[in-house]
Amino acid sequence: MEAALLIKQELVHLNMQAANQKDLFEQMFRQPLHLGYVKNSFLKGVMEREAVFPTGLKLNNYSIAIPHTDPEHVVEQFIGIAILDTPVSFALMDDHSKTTDVKLVFLLGLNQPHSQLAILQELMQVIQMEENLERLLTASDCEQIKSVFEDIHLQEKQEVKKE
Repeated sequence: MEAALLIKQELVHLNMQAANQKDLFEQMFRQPLHLGYVKNSFLKGVMEREAVFPTGLKLNNYSIAIPHTDPEHVVEQFIGIAILDTPVSFALMDDHSKTTDVKLVFLLGLNQPHSQLAILQELMQVIQMEENLERLLTASDCEQIKSVFEDIHLQEKQEVKKE
């Protein structure tokens, strides 16, 4: 599954202002709910899961978060993206006692278990390269964000052809 196909323009928030994690989640939840992508239970599910299984990830010079919840809260699959003006604190995925200040958030709305692994693998490919994170953080529109994911997908196809 190609992650770029799940990135919806109406779910990309550039220069988002959020006071804290709760405010961020509430803002990112409104549009998917309005569009019928999620059930009312989605927001509570994301907040509860984040409290138990934090998604903050510190990468060299950047920190990101990948909040998500169980498939039963999702009607139609999507990836919501927020680029924050001011970082929001997230507990670290690998050490819940520590936090990191996040400027880039990928809200995953996935309801097909087999695609979840593929999407997470593709997302990891994107975020492990600092150049991609810089492109995402400086993007001025949804198409620039999608192009980062499309470039990774093209690289994968080229590598398969070489083999």
